[in-house]
Amino acid sequence: MSNKNISQDNPYAWRNPWVIGWISLVMVVVVVNITMISIAFITSPGLVEEDYYEKGQDYEKNINKLKAERNALAWSYTTDFPAKPVVNKPSHYSFNLVDKYGVALMESDVVFSAYRPSDANADFAVKMIETVSGRYEAKITYPLKGIWQFTIAINSDKDNYSFTRRTSVLAQ
Repeated sequence: MSNKNISQDNPYAWRNPWVIGWISLVMVVVVVNITMISIAFITSPGLVEEDYYEKGQDYEKNINKLKAERNALAWSYTTDFPAKPVVNKPSHYSFNLVDKYGVALMESDVVFSAYRPSDANADFAVKMIETVSGRYEAKITYPLKGIWQFTIAINSDKDNYSFTRRTSVLAQ
């Protein structure tokens, strides 16, 4: 009986369908990983902050202080935002802002900042205008469809207040 057919030196082992299948599977996994890593580096939207660690530590240290300050202000607001904004079409955003005594907050600096989670290059900011006492308005035009997050930041003297909302911009 010859051991040549079961030897490790048998050249026909590489022709076995199981060996070919396993080698092909490993090669596919390697090629897919290389492709995904390449795509991640080439198409990076740059959404990571340069000093993300320091900002994270600062946020953690000050979160309770910020909550206490916000509660002490006791400002309230009512909004009039479009339910379904459309890309490249101006949408009217407005809100009313009052202090804890119900008095309209006037002459505040109000900025509408829009952030696109998937593309930092599309982010923009618009200064809102006070039309009547405590009512701030702006016409906002989104350049791209999809999910947007916007923050309205209010600075009145030494007090700061902000609120954030998320919207879905529709195609035309």
